[in-house]
Amino acid sequence: MTLPKTSRRQFLAGATAAGAAALMPAASADHHQSASTSLPAVAHSVFFWLKNPDSAEDRAALIAGIKTLAGIAQVRGLHVGVPASTEQRDVVDSSYDVSELLFFDTAEDQDAYQVDPIHEQFVADCAHLWREVVVYDSVAV
Repeated sequence: MTLPKTSRRQFLAGATAAGAAALMPAASADHHQSASTSLPAVAHSVFFWLKNPDSAEDRAALIAGIKTLAGIAQVRGLHVGVPASTEQRDVVDSSYDVSELLFFDTAEDQDAYQVDPIHEQFVADCAHLWREVVVYDSVAV
């Protein structure tokens, strides 16, 4: 029995989509697993609210200051950011002005970072720029 061409096309398109969908969770899980195991164990997330949020100069000075933290020996990774233009939802807080995400191998490395002269200089140079700072430290599980 021969199916009409449109039915055959529909069948092949559906079968291809179903096959791709069946493979995607495994590929995504592998990608997620390898990405999470390649990151250092401690994440240090910091959110800054500027005293003068409309000042491009203050924002640039804070960003430049944060980038100096990459020079600290214990820092394994640094991401500096500003709020993304993603969908606004009740669970999204984009009220901050600048953020940093630092990675460390151990909690002891994060402790050493806190008293490193580069970090202390950053605070001395930039503390006058912010009105509020919130920190979230987490360890991988």
